[in-house]
Amino acid sequence: MDPKANDAPVVATAIRPLNKTHSLQGVPSPLGASLLEDGTNFSLFSSCATGITISFFDHVDALVSQRFIRLDPAINRTGHYWHIFIPGVKAGQIYGYRAEGPNDPKNGQRFDESKILIDPYGKAVAVGKNYSRGNACCPGDNTATSMKSVVADMALFDWDGDAPLNHSFRTTIIYEMHIAGFTRHPNSGVSDANRGKYLGVIEKIPHLQKLGITAVEILPVFQFDPQSAPSGLTDYWGYNPVSFFSPHLGYSSSGDPMTCLDEFREMVKQLHRAGIEVILDVVYNHTAEAGDGGPTSCFRGLGNSSYYILNEDGAGYLNVTGAGNTLKTNHSVVKRLILDSLKFWVSEMHIDGFRFDLASVLSRDEWGQPMSNPPILWDIDSEPLLAGTKLIAEAWDEGGLYQVGRFGHDRWNDWNGQFRDDVRSFLKGDRETVWKLRERISGSYDLYRSGDRPAGQSINFITCHDGFTLNDLVSYDYKHNEANGELNGDGTNSNRSWNCGTEGANVSLDIDRLRTQQIKNGLVLALLSTGTPMLLMGDEVRRTQGGNNNAYCQDDPISWFDWEPDTKKLEMLRFTQLLVRLRLDCDNGMFLDGKEVGGFVNANKMEWHGVRLDQPDWGADSHSLAFVWRNAALGEVRYVAVNSFWQTLEFDLPPVTGGKSSGWLRVVDTSLASPFDVADQGQYVPISGSTYIVNPRSTIILRYDYAVED
Repeated sequence: MDPKANDAPVVATAIRPLNKTHSLQGVPSPLGASLLEDGTNFSLFSSCATGITISFFDHVDALVSQRFIRLDPAINRTGHYWHIFIPGVKAGQIYGYRAEGPNDPKNGQRFDESKILIDPYGKAVAVGKNYSRGNACCPGDNTATSMKSVVADMALFDWDGDAPLNHSFRTTIIYEMHIAGFTRHPNSGVSDANRGKYLGVIEKIPHLQKLGITAVEILPVFQFDPQSAPSGLTDYWGYNPVSFFSPHLGYSSSGDPMTCLDEFREMVKQLHRAGIEVILDVVYNHTAEAGDGGPTSCFRGLGNSSYYILNEDGAGYLNVTGAGNTLKTNHSVVKRLILDSLKFWVSEMHIDGFRFDLASVLSRDEWGQPMSNPPILWDIDSEPLLAGTKLIAEAWDEGGLYQVGRFGHDRWNDWNGQFRDDVRSFLKGDRETVWKLRERISGSYDLYRSGDRPAGQSINFITCHDGFTLNDLVSYDYKHNEANGELNGDGTNSNRSWNCGTEGANVSLDIDRLRTQQIKNGLVLALLSTGTPMLLMGDEVRRTQGGNNNAYCQDDPISWFDWEPDTKKLEMLRFTQLLVRLRLDCDNGMFLDGKEVGGFVNANKMEWHGVRLDQPDWGADSHSLAFVWRNAALGEVRYVAVNSFWQTLEFDLPPVTGGKSSGWLRVVDTSLASPFDVADQGQYVPISGSTYIVNPRSTIILRYDYAVED
């Protein structure tokens, strides 16, 4: 409980003494802390609370509140909303709530008035040096060690004409990155104050431009609980949010909650100036409050049964997220919270798109059962403010609901986990993979046809934050997660990886050559398949995590981008840059959605071959495939042959008809050493003869152009 209020105001010029003369009724809308000309309106939802107290602090680590006021239900409550207008409260004021109500876990309620709660709609969060997750879990007052909300003025930032870019998916190449990991390494060259911060990303925009990507997909930046990890470690990935509106303070160079907002927006503005969209990885499926025994920091203390899906007995939590709790996303209040959060990040922070973590949770009703037409998805689809916003779903959850190709409606694109799995299996030489590779290359028609959705809605990736890096995929047969403190028991064992003959980093030149080749093969398939390609941060320079496939708690060199240049890194960077350019220079007419014929995209005359023309081998023991894309509008023909077999194969080449050159031109051969592995435009190598020898475990791309008749 708060101590008796002091006689003096918190800030003499900001908050007048709180009493019935100076505190007014307020209004229920909008929710959160809303700055007005002469004070601030506070509004909060809590249907089961019997009392609400708002407390004010002059410092985030203050031992007690300097002012508090208990809301009068007769004056400050309308329906399920508690509200009050307090004159003199200005931007920068630190505050928090206490909520009284039944503490009856068996019936779904867990009120605890000894805990300071942040504002669910707060736009900034203060985290002190004494913050303790443990104190929020244990009985007793946690005033001095709690996170707290901060009144924010969103009108102060100068966007200088900036707006979301709204690139088409057809011209998008996504780069999944972590704010801290991108620049935190001491050799990043970023100024010390900005290493691992929002502003540090700005200093590295030239790398992103040189790479050629058009969008960054940033791991969670909602304020999260860094202590929600095993003892002695930290939550590095950030998939444990405490707020859906506040940018994470740990990525701020200044450490000030108000300045943090501006630093985030400056990063977005500068990325936009470079032509790069910003997509946020958002977590609306669970919170950092976890399950039984977890902390009470916000939602649990305001209305546990309103915000979380409970077990049938109402006591414990349904856990289809692997994080201890599951948000009740189709409850009217949670649904509004999610929609308001999305609108905030688009309107106030200029975000271009969202990737929804464990998005299938949004398809579950208030009891956890799958729904055919979830209200929250309809609301997102139909919200005018989000009309031009990219929507990407991780269309599964930990409860077994798998919806890739069937998630939501035609505005949604999916992380295609099947693409990842099938391409990995093909590259390592597994049986029965060629026909699956055909489906993945041509847009995964087998997955999308049931929803009558275009094939271009697949997000094609081989690696992401969750799992091996591309370098580790070809360097380790087994995970090596000992540093996570869970006896190597965490992380998946289903990696579909192959170490090319020796486990780990210390290998012969021949094995390293093969690994380089395999990485290039993966990049070709990811970047030249129908759909939108996504690359993982650092794959362009063979970033390694030492075999750790679950580095969620490794805020250290295991996860960080190592910027120290060497020959291998620079050669892979060049290969990736030119391959990205090739993708973008193709007019993307070869990678667009189209109506499917016989299970593959026929928008631009896709032809399948084997080592013999028109004779693809779909058999279980086949390990090779060739295909041709024709773009009649531009007079482009491209031939790709992939050989995951351990022997050389000689492929027949389609005849060149009407070509501007006398024969095929070589663009890519992953078996060749740099710089011969990929040619820049205008430097393609002429190929003589009617066949091409494709070396073991390698990929080639050939092309020719012909005159287009008017």
